[in-house]
Amino acid sequence: MHDLSRTYAHYGDRLRRRSKIRAALILLGFAVASVTAAWDWPADPAQAAVVSNDSMAPTSRPSADDSDESQWFAGEHLERWNRVFRYAKQYRITADLAAAIHDEAVGQNIDPDLAFRLVRLESRFHEGAKSSVGAIGLTQLMPKTARIYEPGISIEDLHERHTNLRIGFRYLHDMLKQYGSVRTALLVYNRGALAVLIEKEMGIDPSNGYDAIVLRGYRGNGFLQ
Repeated sequence: MHDLSRTYAHYGDRLRRRSKIRAALILLGFAVASVTAAWDWPADPAQAAVVSNDSMAPTSRPSADDSDESQWFAGEHLERWNRVFRYAKQYRITADLAAAIHDEAVGQNIDPDLAFRLVRLESRFHEGAKSSVGAIGLTQLMPKTARIYEPGISIEDLHERHTNLRIGFRYLHDMLKQYGSVRTALLVYNRGALAVLIEKEMGIDPSNGYDAIVLRGYRGNGFLQ
């Protein structure tokens, strides 16, 4: 038999084998990625919500040179979704609404546990909620309060989920920072600063029960831990 190890035909065979191996590895990679994604997604289709890529991304990431970056990102992603689905189940709301409340709270440095409690009491998670005094949306924002943070914002804008949550939690954050007390911050959020401070000056407990309902069983300080 002739030795074909140095011929063009033999070299072509080696190239074809390498191409087949490379293609097989690529297919294997796609298969692993698909299985991982299927495992990460909730088993209950009712809870499978579409969330933008931006909302899934963590607030900070390691440098591109970090060889463990992909594992770190996967861990953060999984941990976030575990929290989101826990809140969705606890409050019996959709996963996409739970994700919005969680992410906007984190974005404003608010403890999500407190954020969900506030939204539940303020609006019962109803985006179209409007009170008799004109408070709007999930966090029951007054338009004049919202315009302190975003001048010119319309009432229609305040019915939009992310806008309402973002401004409401930013306002709560400022009250927590200003008064240094979760209880006082919540009462000011609910009743207004003037009513709360006047009653405190008069030696009257300003609580109307709102703070007690929100804080029942809560042990945090209001900020993201």
